[in-house]
Amino acid sequence: MNKYMLWKADLEDGMYKNPILHTDYSDPDVIRVGDTFYMTASSFNYIPGLPILTSKDLVNWNIVNYAVKNIPYDDYELPAHGRGIWAPSIRYNDNKFWIFVGMPDEGIFMTSAEDPLGEWSPLVCVREGKGFIDPCPLWDDDARAYVVHAYAKSRIGFKSKLGIFEISIDGKRCVSEDKFIFDGTETQPTIEGPKIYKRNNLYYIFAPAGGVKTGWQTVLRSEHIYGPYEEKIVMHQGNTDINGPHQGGLVDTLCGEEWFIHFQDKRVYGRICHLQPVKWENGWPIIGIDNDGDGIGEPVLTFRKPAGVPTVEPCEPGTSDNFTSGSLELQWQWLANSKDSFYSLSDNPSNLRLYNLNTTGEEKAIIWNSANVLTQKVVCPEFVAETKMDFSNLAVDAKAGMLIIGGGYASMCIERTQEEINIVYLESEGEDKNQNENIIERLPCKASNEIYFRMEFNSDQTCTFYYSIDGVNWSKAVKDFSSKKGTWVGAKIGTFCIADGEALKRGYVDFSYFRVTKAGE
Repeated sequence: MNKYMLWKADLEDGMYKNPILHTDYSDPDVIRVGDTFYMTASSFNYIPGLPILTSKDLVNWNIVNYAVKNIPYDDYELPAHGRGIWAPSIRYNDNKFWIFVGMPDEGIFMTSAEDPLGEWSPLVCVREGKGFIDPCPLWDDDARAYVVHAYAKSRIGFKSKLGIFEISIDGKRCVSEDKFIFDGTETQPTIEGPKIYKRNNLYYIFAPAGGVKTGWQTVLRSEHIYGPYEEKIVMHQGNTDINGPHQGGLVDTLCGEEWFIHFQDKRVYGRICHLQPVKWENGWPIIGIDNDGDGIGEPVLTFRKPAGVPTVEPCEPGTSDNFTSGSLELQWQWLANSKDSFYSLSDNPSNLRLYNLNTTGEEKAIIWNSANVLTQKVVCPEFVAETKMDFSNLAVDAKAGMLIIGGGYASMCIERTQEEINIVYLESEGEDKNQNENIIERLPCKASNEIYFRMEFNSDQTCTFYYSIDGVNWSKAVKDFSSKKGTWVGAKIGTFCIADGEALKRGYVDFSYFRVTKAGE
């Protein structure tokens, strides 16, 4: 076993354990092209967006790219928590990769690429309007194409229905009115996240219902794309501990086996990814294992790996970073649209330089409203994150350090005023737009230029912050922080460097590493 992996789904004995990713890849969708599997997921307000992950065996995944560099609306120059890129679908058609994605305040969008590891095309608005979410395209056999989608009640006033409209073959525009094709109000409440497939001349729509925390997987079936649709529940929690189980995608292997990747809402950890076997009976899929013979699958905790796939070295998306490459490692995302002026990896090679900027438009800059906050996902139940920061060039009225952020946040940081330099432990208070920062502890900093920060993420989802002057002797913050999930997302960890006031701050800090290890190592 590779002890350096934070979460290892591959048991290396022909078996795997769920989740395959103990990481917040919400609303996953997956395809196979040749012998490679490709996955994408929601990214909301975090930038870059629309992650691209690849795997050879459906169990071991690496993040290899993002399809969206910035969201092309002014609203995303500041953190638009919970908005942005929701529930994408990835498809391969006409020798090209396609992703369709809903932005609940703007509409349904498309991006494409011939090489998924290269540049993706700019987002194109296929259908403008509030409340259209969870789009999935289908190029049919008659040279026509469609998008099936759901509705966000918070934007459009209703939910529990699925809709469809026709699109041009090039995927760039809708060419018909939107029509309802299924109403789940009575039997499939909160049905959403549809993925449409054509099989044996029948149309199948895989869609979760019942809500994220306690729902189930439903499949709809029809001879005609506009319906009417039969319905069947094909997976539920049953007697397992896997709540939900929620939205995902169907995929096959080269040898013809079929599998389903879906998420489980695990609050602070986010929406983590599970892999389930699929078998078909009487024209309907059963996802997971039907242990009690009721015709409905239940999620597996451990299972044999997919057949016909190669044996690969166990891997997982990255976490630690020594900042030695010419670009940020792919685990990093900003809280909003990013700019080159936020950072440098070349001004001081082998260091991440964050400039102390005020991106908020307010006199007082707080973390919640700052675009230039660098984050990454939580990837395992318990871990320790550590960084070393040179603050000798931090400007007056600026602060920089380490943080954890979800619906609320906490930070251990250095604060410079006109008179002094302090070590500060702070926590947020309030909610959403009413967030403020409360200084829990402020101590004079005895170091002249460098400091180490450490955060322990504990099994009860509390976080303990420490600081050290020498990297050997550590002092603990006066209290632990109870981490909080965000809007549709889990907690994130990371670094920041922000400043108050409107005047240009010419200071910066340098981080020499950001290291994430298993608790106890």
